[in-house]
Amino acid sequence: MLLVQVEGFLEVARLGSVSRAAEALFVTQPTLTARLHSLEKELGHRLFVRTRNGMRLSDAGHAFVPYAERALRALREGRQALSDAGSGTAGHLMVGAAPAVSTYLLPSVLERFVSEHPRVEVAVRTGHSEDVLEMVLRDEVQVGIGRALRHPEVELIPFYEEELVLVVAPEHPFSRRHGVTMADVGGQQLIMFDRTSSYYEITQAAFLSAGVTLRGMMELDNIEAAKKMVERGLGVALLPRTAVAREAAARALRLVEVSDAPPMRRTLVAMRRRDAGEPSRILGAFLNLLRSAGEIEH
Repeated sequence: MLLVQVEGFLEVARLGSVSRAAEALFVTQPTLTARLHSLEKELGHRLFVRTRNGMRLSDAGHAFVPYAERALRALREGRQALSDAGSGTAGHLMVGAAPAVSTYLLPSVLERFVSEHPRVEVAVRTGHSEDVLEMVLRDEVQVGIGRALRHPEVELIPFYEEELVLVVAPEHPFSRRHGVTMADVGGQQLIMFDRTSSYYEITQAAFLSAGVTLRGMMELDNIEAAKKMVERGLGVALLPRTAVAREAAARALRLVEVSDAPPMRRTLVAMRRRDAGEPSRILGAFLNLLRSAGEIEH
């Protein structure tokens, strides 16, 4: 069934005349008649009855009208949706994001994106970076955001380097010092979070490379809980800078420089299937905002 057949059927039903409908559609009368005959043959029913006063819908034609109108409307809306998506004014954006990204980095990016593209519907799915990679591979999201996990079918677009910083409670003795050493930190109760995350691995590797043995640890499963424990004076923590920016600005937590700390960073990337082709204008705009977010943070 072709769009021109449905359009022709509805126009004849509206005007009650093949000749007038052909004129309205800018086609010849024989062309429109052929389209109607093809449609009736495909449906297996006569749609019109010819009378002295013109073309009248048959019972089958009356039954078919609402479905033809619905189909034509859906096709026109689909055409408009493609036009909107091509221009970047409307459409859908599906994002997969690791927990720390979706909590601390993505909100500010999406705030700008939504203000610039108010007609774009945004959906975010969260999971560990390994889960996000699987979402990308299964085409469940258009782009994934997390740590760099290599896969032959996935393109990685680095956009931000996340740094771990030492935070303490305002009343902690470290808050009155210009800086501390890795050995000083190792002598404290260190609050760690999410043993399955790369942050945990980075922290452990940093102390190992500095030759420092930890006095004690408290392990939690998320960053927010770790921040609360530090605020209560139960220990110190190495946390992502973006995760503690608000508390540091409000002076609920204090950032302390670790003078001899090795680099404690991880690169965040946008992940896309290599066979996805050029990004749409909508996705391209989102990726540009991600890159600018990384530049602003630095």
